[in-house]
Amino acid sequence: MGEQAEQSSMMLEDREQLLEMYNSIFDIIYNWIVVVDRQGIIRMINSRYCHFLGVEQQEAVGKHVTEIIENTRMHIVAQNGRREIGDIQQIKGNKMIADRIPIYQKGQLIGAVGTVIFKDVVELDAYVKRVGHMEKELDFYKKELKKALGTDNTFDNIIGTSQALQRAMNLAKRVASTKSNVLLLGESGTGKGLFASAIHNASPRSEYPLIKVNCAAIPSELLESELFGYEGGAFTGAKKSGKPGKFELAHKSSIFLDEIGDLPLNMQAKLLKVLQEKEIERVGGVKSQKVDIRIIAATNRNLEEMVKEKTFREDLYYRLNVINIRIPSLHERKEDIPMLADYLIRKTAKEMDRFVTEISPAAMRCLVEYQWPGNIRELENVIERAFNLVDKEAGITLKQLPTYLVAEQETEAVYAETLLKEAVEAVERKTISRCLNETMGNKYQTARLLGISRTSLYEKMEKYGIEVSK
Repeated sequence: MGEQAEQSSMMLEDREQLLEMYNSIFDIIYNWIVVVDRQGIIRMINSRYCHFLGVEQQEAVGKHVTEIIENTRMHIVAQNGRREIGDIQQIKGNKMIADRIPIYQKGQLIGAVGTVIFKDVVELDAYVKRVGHMEKELDFYKKELKKALGTDNTFDNIIGTSQALQRAMNLAKRVASTKSNVLLLGESGTGKGLFASAIHNASPRSEYPLIKVNCAAIPSELLESELFGYEGGAFTGAKKSGKPGKFELAHKSSIFLDEIGDLPLNMQAKLLKVLQEKEIERVGGVKSQKVDIRIIAATNRNLEEMVKEKTFREDLYYRLNVINIRIPSLHERKEDIPMLADYLIRKTAKEMDRFVTEISPAAMRCLVEYQWPGNIRELENVIERAFNLVDKEAGITLKQLPTYLVAEQETEAVYAETLLKEAVEAVERKTISRCLNETMGNKYQTARLLGISRTSLYEKMEKYGIEVSK
């Protein structure tokens, strides 16, 4: 019995300490709080609330809530059991935001608890403004992060109105909001990275940065740790703390795998596993972790041919090729070149702080006629080169364009001129021969019909080797 009494005493003491702690927390909490029973009698009220009301806690506890708090509805909520959230209540000339929540015990309504969230509407307004300011700051830093990572591009940054480009853009816009993997096909320099950023930024994942990986630029022996990360001490030179991989960083976001055709076969198998199981495992790790990622892949290689040659896994190809978008090369959309050139000139002028906005008609014609094997990247380099050679505040002319580009156009012009000359000579030869036949070889009459002198006729006959039958 002595032992039981001692245990009961200890339990009672623990409960008293716990109750004292609860009362202390209740009393110092920032919000004003009141608790009433089913009859609306105040059972608890914190000192902050009492200080505002101008009453002592001992005086308030045991009184009906309507005697202590004006315009209260606590006794009503304690009776009907319906919560009231964000209600405006006027107390001592102040409009306050109050919550009233019913209290249940074992399914029975036993009272209600009320809290004053904001002491007046002005405080609420200040809170809303602070939250709004924080949201603006967060949005600003998100945008700055995207700029730093080079992933802030949207479809508005894709310049051109040609049908070929518009078809690609329309398809990209339609699939941007889906979860499907996207395969971007096109020659080097056509803007596959720009399309990838635009698709990501038009998707529900846009609040997270797009993670970029160039599969051709990373040595094969480092590719696995780069993509999957590694645990501390996984290999010689590894950080003790380990390192997250690109897939881990892309959780809830998108990952852009550029030059996917250069991915080694062993890594293709690991990538397929990620696509199928939505799980990754760090190098040297023993636990898998789930990842929610969307893959946007790109290549300038013919993956179908690679599948036939067994250099690219067929199952991975079909996993990636859910939606494929072919981005047209620049020579397929030459009508976009003037618009692109103007955009690049303005962009380069801003970056280089040079007042150069004009390009001569001859130089623009030269840009339009060129075939652009390097596509937009080559055009961008040509414009930048011109800026370095142009006189300050002067326009771009043929003089600032690369020799190979201008020479090709001159060669084509000479070729076209040669074709025209040959065509004219063929018509002249045929016409002279026909007139001679009609005049039965009379050179005087033939010259009159052709409107030329007999001397000119003789010269042309000699030039073309025309002889009169006798």
